[in-house]
Amino acid sequence: MKFRQKIAICMVWVFALLFGLGGGLMISLSFQSNLEQEEKNSLHSYQMTMSTLKIVSLVSLQTNFSDVTNTLAQMQQQQAAWSAVRLSQAEEVLYESGQMPTVTDAPQSTIDTCMCIPVRGEDGRNYLLLSGQMASSEQPLTMDLLYDVSETYAARDRQLQIYRNLFLILIVSVALICWALAYFLTKPLTHLSKVTRQLAGGKLSVRVRVHSRDEVGQLAKDFNFMANRLEENVHELTDTMERQEQFMGSFAHELKTPMTSIVGYADLLRSDALTQEEAMDAANYIFSEGKRLETLSLKLLDLLMMDNQTLQMTTVEPAQLIEGLVRHLQPVYAQKGIRLQCKCSPGVCHLEADLVKSLLTNLLDNARKAMDESGGNIFVLSDWLDGACRIRVLDNGRGIPHDKLAHLTEAFYRVDKSRSRKQGGAGLGLTLCSRIVQLHDGELHFDSREENGTCVTVILRGEDTAQ
Repeated sequence: MKFRQKIAICMVWVFALLFGLGGGLMISLSFQSNLEQEEKNSLHSYQMTMSTLKIVSLVSLQTNFSDVTNTLAQMQQQQAAWSAVRLSQAEEVLYESGQMPTVTDAPQSTIDTCMCIPVRGEDGRNYLLLSGQMASSEQPLTMDLLYDVSETYAARDRQLQIYRNLFLILIVSVALICWALAYFLTKPLTHLSKVTRQLAGGKLSVRVRVHSRDEVGQLAKDFNFMANRLEENVHELTDTMERQEQFMGSFAHELKTPMTSIVGYADLLRSDALTQEEAMDAANYIFSEGKRLETLSLKLLDLLMMDNQTLQMTTVEPAQLIEGLVRHLQPVYAQKGIRLQCKCSPGVCHLEADLVKSLLTNLLDNARKAMDESGGNIFVLSDWLDGACRIRVLDNGRGIPHDKLAHLTEAFYRVDKSRSRKQGGAGLGLTLCSRIVQLHDGELHFDSREENGTCVTVILRGEDTAQ
């Protein structure tokens, strides 16, 4: 059974219960009130009759009570509600008009009292039997009066019939209204269920239309929020899988070339068909390719370790760290005609010193590889920007095409693949740099123009006390 059907049935049941009890109670109370009023009227009429008969009995000198019976007959003609009257003394009936029903186990009346008993006649009508006694010269006189109250019962029956018809009409009307209300109230849930099935079927862009601010509307908003997060997670997962596939493809390609060369040259060395000079060249090539594979393995190991280690921040002076690294590398770079300089602003912040050194080393190494054989200039600048340490590495090398800037941090990506392999690059340096910057909640930007050099900007956020 659907939820809207349950709502409609519950609403109809509640209405039927409340309307049934309320209507039945009102009719019952109305009938009881009318019946009590009829009893009062009958008692009043009976008492007036008894009083009249007492007066006639006292005034009359007859002993056969003819005046009393005549008076009683005249009064009956004036009372339309009297169906039967009987006046008796002991076992003798002095006057009787109409058919008086037989009542068993009725209590005995006493002088100057009146009993009122509801009875049902043989004709199926409802009556009130009033009975009482009055004193006389000899034995007391008993008067029984049958008062017709059938109209009161008939009025109740008519009310019940009208109520039943009205009840049926209202139940049908309420059922239709409740069904319509339940349909419109649950329609958003039906739409939500449909969208859920579409979402489960892979259509991640579907959303629920929100038209209300009630609980159903809030549920729709929460569902849309969940769908947005799910779509983002699926896209991120898809991108991650694509990057992993690209990574594995690039990694396999990076291994294939040196491994093919190593196997080929090793096979030549085994053949003993080479001169000593050719054998030395082959051994040197095997050594250089082996070193490149070693560098590649170390870079991959660094990436793996950074993904699994907990970063331990310490208070570091970036200026001191940069100046020490530049002094250490200046002689090596000078041999290739490269002038390495730095200018740093004082201050301290929370960093992981070894990772920042690795970051700078990779950036400087990339700047070195961008130089021609004639050499060039590399500048390292550090200052403070909005509470963060900003490090810039500038060179006047070959530069990078604009369309390739967005791919620089991808694993195994090289702007110039042939030149990078000759220079011993593994294609993972900037990937490491990007990961280090992420661990420091920072940013990495590249600005470059071909033949005009490159500027790499690194922003590392930490608690600084710039001076």
